Amino acid sequence: MPRAVLADLTTAELEALFKSWGYNPANAVRVMRNYYRCRELPGSLPKGLIERLHRDFQPGTTSLAKRQVAEDGTIKLLLSLHDSRTVETVLMPDYRQDRAAGCLSTQVGCALGCDFCATGKSGFERNLTAGEMIEQYLALRREAATLKRRLQSVVFMGMGEPLLNLDAVLAAIRRLTDDSLDVLGCRQIMVSTVGIVPGIEALYDTGLPIMLAISLHAPDDEERAKLLPLAKRYPIADILAAADRFQARNRRTINIQYCLLKGVNDSPEHARRLAELVRGRRMHVNILRYSPTGPGASGAVYAPSDPAVERLFLAELSAQGVVAHPRRQRGTDIGAACGQLRSATAFQRGAQG
Repeated sequence: MPRAVLADLTTAELEALFKSWGYNPANAVRVMRNYYRCRELPGSLPKGLIERLHRDFQPGTTSLAKRQVAEDGTIKLLLSLHDSRTVETVLMPDYRQDRAAGCLSTQVGCALGCDFCATGKSGFERNLTAGEMIEQYLALRREAATLKRRLQSVVFMGMGEPLLNLDAVLAAIRRLTDDSLDVLGCRQIMVSTVGIVPGIEALYDTGLPIMLAISLHAPDDEERAKLLPLAKRYPIADILAAADRFQARNRRTINIQYCLLKGVNDSPEHARRLAELVRGRRMHVNILRYSPTGPGASGAVYAPSDPAVERLFLAELSAQGVVAHPRRQRGTDIGAACGQLRSATAFQRGAQG
């Protein structure tokens, strides 16, 4: 049998395990705190317990396959999983010198097939476990520590659709926000979705005061369906209604993600129609700059909007009373978009083979 990994357990589960072994369950908190801080065991444990942990547990199931560092300090890691599949995770330095943010993946690949997304081109392979998400967090925390930064927040916005792997995502969130471990608070965590309405409702039912981001990318269902096939199933009106209910419960501003695509969704008219959707709601629009990923499934080749067009779009939103800002683009020189490093690495391996 393969050895277990601490990332796969909650503190309560480890307490129960220690009790079954005949050791004080209180040792579990010390073990988990050290594991989340430095991935090592505390030296003050009973000798027999340390030996048992080394025998029955391994540090992790992921390993570093590739690491890229951008000129702006963004670090992208390609992690190899126990079954040789790979997944990306990203560390983004904050404007404050002591902080950083992390982006975690939730699936290997993605089944949604969004036309401008690199991850969607590879298709869906499998869901990640909660432990594999935790291991991404730990890898980013080590990277942040080398920069003398604290991993201050994380967003489940990498490869995959988080709300299609919600049980594992929630398990990871609950481990990261375990009060006894002092890792993160719920308000330091954001979950992103393309608009899985039942998933938003399920997230609402948990009562967790986390933040929610919705990838909209178009102001009406017809145009949106050309970019995001799932839009045919969940209309914008239903998505925003679910978001309203979520926001009313946890009182946190909803983030609307809108990636500008040249000549596709970036006109002043698009901005006005977007404003009609969000005006009067407690929502903030993040304008994203597109990182080219080649032809989509439709054959369309997308390009980022010109900076002047982006400024006009933002100005129109502001004129319509909408709070909107451009999100600073990260890692443009290393393939910033989710899935690009994984795709490039797979291509290189194929070419070498």
